[in-house]
Amino acid sequence: MLRPKPPNNSSLAVRLVVEPVLPSVRAYLALGSNLGDRHAHVSLAVASLDVHEQIEVVAVSDLYETDPVGGPEQELFLNLAIAIDTRLAPTALLEACQNIEAAAERERIVRWGPRTLDIDMLLYGSIVMNEPLLTLPHPRMWERRFVIEPLADVAPNLVPVDWSTRMADQQVRNVGRLPTETIAT
Repeated sequence: MLRPKPPNNSSLAVRLVVEPVLPSVRAYLALGSNLGDRHAHVSLAVASLDVHEQIEVVAVSDLYETDPVGGPEQELFLNLAIAIDTRLAPTALLEACQNIEAAAERERIVRWGPRTLDIDMLLYGSIVMNEPLLTLPHPRMWERRFVIEPLADVAPNLVPVDWSTRMADQQVRNVGRLPTETIAT
């Protein structure tokens, strides 16, 4: 087997990483923003996910404006859910999402505080996991209308039949859709 030799007088290191090819898995993500240009943040997040070579955005919910839940007093959130097909492992998908949040200058200062962009993994196929950095399914998703209503747009078969009755006290306002050119596919 031939291996490339690194240059003798260079600090450039060549590293080849071979990752196994995983079968495609359907996953669901919740996106939200309540700082800066909320539409721009969530649009860029959807577009960034869609151009990732291991992710295909297959459905995007309507946009919903909602009151913040928990944390300090803050501005209204713009929320949506997306369905994706991915060949990334759950932790690699989490890392990709966190990289997109970082590109939107997300700062984690106060728990449940205001943020330019929040991307939560809701479901990853039928995987159930409880790790320090990632719990699947998302532990509070079934309690939050701002998650369930957009999820019902992209995967109505996944939400409980009585979800709207159980969450009638939580207000969300449909404010339309992202422009179709947001998604590259």
